[in-house]
Formats: sequence, C-alpha cells, structure tokens
Amino acid sequence: MITYWDLISHDEMFFDIYKIQEITNRLCLEVEGKMVSRTEGTIDDSFIGGNTSVKGPEGEGTDATAIPGVDIVINHHLVKPFMRRTAEQIKHILPNFKNYQFFIGENMNPDGMVALLDFREDGVTPYMIFFKDVLEMEKC
Repeated sequence: MITYWDLISHDEMFFDIYKIQEITNRLCLEVEGKMVSRTEGTIDDSFIGGNTSVKGPEGEGTDATAIPGVDIVINHHLVKPFMRRTAEQIKHILPNFKNYQFFIGENMNPDGMVALLDFREDGVTPYMIFFKDVLEMEKC
C-alpha cells in the first residue's frame, strides 16, 4: 500500500486504495472516492469482524450520530478551511470553481496542500484533486 503525504505539513492525504489517475499534463492526481455515512461514537462491525446478526438487548444503544461525507475526507481526517487561492491550475479549476469544496490536512497547517473535492456528472461519485508536486509517496 502507498501512502500519499503532504510534503509541507506532513499530513496523510490518501492511500492508493482509491482509483487514481493523472490529469492536467501530470500536474495533478485525481482520486475517486464515494459517499459514505459514518456513525460517530461506535465502531463498525466490519472493522472488528463482528457478527451483525447478533443483536444486543432491545432498548439499549448510544446517542450515536451519523455523519455523511466523502470517504477520502473522513478516512484521512481532512478538514475544510476557508477559501484560498489556487496556484497554477486555476485555468482548469476556474470554470467549475463554484462546485469545489476545499480541504487541508488535520494539522490545519495554512502552508499545507489544499485538496479540491467535486462530483462527477452523475452528481453521486465524488473525486478529489491533489497537486502531485506537493505529495510524497511512502510504501507501507
């Protein structure tokens, strides 16, 4: 597995488990994710090999909150900062600028990379754009 790190902030940005393709003359990586809903305060049985058919006593439970979002953002703890200027790729980003959401690593280093989130034409499939020159790859 390959981990992609922000060279400046050293935040983990994503793994090679996603569909990745080079775009804009190899300037950027486009990483496709999917919409998920995670429950805060509980652990998903699929992560611990639990049997979902086994139920606890009725009436017991937690006040867990379901948080919808893009798996790349949730899995790697990316955070959404205020709007920032984009550098070189602005001519490719500008036509769809209003569609993008912007995320940085969980350390919230203002000098770190800004990843762009948008959705494909189907309106369901999310993808993110990362600038390659600001990524460091590490094999695990």
